[in-house]
Amino acid sequence: MNKNSARLGIFFSVILSFSTVLAQTPAGVSKNVPKTPTDNKTAAKTTKVVTSENIESDLAEALTLIESNHVNGKNLDYNELFKTSIDSMLHTLDPHSNYFDAKETEQFRTDQSSRYFGIGATIGDLSDADGKVIATYIKATFDGAPANRAGLVYGDKILEVNGVSMIGKPYSEVRTFLRGPRGTVAKLVVEKYATGKRETVEIIRDAVAQPSISEAYMIRPGIGYINMSGGFNQTTFAEFKQAMANLKAEGMQQLIMDLRNNGGGLVNQAYSVANTFIGKGQTIFTQKGRFEGTADSYPSTNPNPDDTPLVVLVNRNTASASEILSGALQDHDRALIVGETTFGKGLVQNPFQLDYGSMLLLTIAKYETPSGRLIQRDYSNGNLYDYYTKGGTYRDELGSQTPKGAESKTDSGRTVYSGGGIMPDEVIKPQTLTDENIRIEQKLVNPLFAYALELVYGKVPGFETYKIDRPIKFDYDIKNSDFEITDAIYQNFREFAAQKYKVPAAQTDREKEFVIRTLRTELVTAAYGSQTSFQVFNEYDNQLLRAIELLPKAKQLAMEGAKANAKKMNTGLNR
Repeated sequence: MNKNSARLGIFFSVILSFSTVLAQTPAGVSKNVPKTPTDNKTAAKTTKVVTSENIESDLAEALTLIESNHVNGKNLDYNELFKTSIDSMLHTLDPHSNYFDAKETEQFRTDQSSRYFGIGATIGDLSDADGKVIATYIKATFDGAPANRAGLVYGDKILEVNGVSMIGKPYSEVRTFLRGPRGTVAKLVVEKYATGKRETVEIIRDAVAQPSISEAYMIRPGIGYINMSGGFNQTTFAEFKQAMANLKAEGMQQLIMDLRNNGGGLVNQAYSVANTFIGKGQTIFTQKGRFEGTADSYPSTNPNPDDTPLVVLVNRNTASASEILSGALQDHDRALIVGETTFGKGLVQNPFQLDYGSMLLLTIAKYETPSGRLIQRDYSNGNLYDYYTKGGTYRDELGSQTPKGAESKTDSGRTVYSGGGIMPDEVIKPQTLTDENIRIEQKLVNPLFAYALELVYGKVPGFETYKIDRPIKFDYDIKNSDFEITDAIYQNFREFAAQKYKVPAAQTDREKEFVIRTLRTELVTAAYGSQTSFQVFNEYDNQLLRAIELLPKAKQLAMEGAKANAKKMNTGLNR
């Protein structure tokens, strides 16, 4: 075990750091906890004082036995072994405390900075009729990113990266070659789809923005839409503030805020967004620490809150900071919450930096909404798989089950519940697909991409007007007339899919809406970028379309909440 002594030292360092963190006791809290009653004779025989030396000795002995006797003992991945051990220990406490090794710690910091380092391009692979990957292609670049400055465009086939062939590699593998430290060179050999000629492009990797807000545009006259699926990172509120200003300049009178699939992040950013809509003095959330009697309440500081009618979209992947935001808006009747019951993650994590660049993300408190609701759902059985699947991904499809916690009241007197995330005011199920639908759509993905390449480069006879021979036009709101997929184009694709990919025409017809939506998305991606392409999907989103219809109800709810709060304040002043 000599060759792994350094790694073992790291593991002991983490264990000891962890025990030090947990052993911290604030002033006034006694360490003399009564012992559990037990048989004195048995205790005398079995009780052993646990010290750091005991832990180190036992672990060293266990690892020696594993190395010497386990069938894979000579090929152990010590980093993975130690990480799994620490994570298992943490998950006996709660599902959200985690240990990050040095690489994961760096990625955690990068994610919170709303950026990554690479060339700044969306890529996708193309397979043949037999399912064999042909190559990976550029689909879009980001505004101002290195790939955009280098002139890469939709349809550029990536042949090599720094001398390594990318032919036959899926896009997920190619992506790892494109990313890298800032300032390093990514030397790409690409083949231009229009001419078939090869070009060598040297790109200096740089910071690429990962905005919290993927789209903010006028989805209907007078109705703004802000997609905040990117989490709450260091730039979230600044992005939100700018998006609001832009939309108001375009005539926004009502707003839909989309928090679906927003897994949370920095709570101060969620607080700032809530502070935009909630009046001064009204609580946004309360944080309760591990010791009884310690609680901090965070009220709004905004004397002139925005009064734009607001619908908030949520689903089962809406979690943590996004639940704090939606819970605050719901408790004060400031927004109508639409969609599915949220994930139910209301625990506060604090990062503790450890030796060798590693980190503990340790739960130190719980969040409550303004009405006193606990957001966190039950984890008493300690089963991590059940927590993330039966409670989340595979939860009751209706998404309308009532949380089991105590009742609370919103400002206007509506009943809400604790202990199971945020239950929407209007439950709207997402559209679902059958296994057969999914199977056919998967068969159509590659022929759609292949056909889109032909359209974009004017190689489909009779449809040369769809040729896109210009750089991406960013920050564009699409119109119904942009790249309309006519019946003539649909029929032409139908023949293409049957001839080149052996997809029966009957199967293509069964997924006609999918074909039209996906093909238009590809064309919009080539012309206006990958972020703008989401606008196409939004026109088929049943939850979003229903949210638009519910805006008058959101306006009425906000008025009732404002009246109730004003009455409460007047009553308080008169006492």
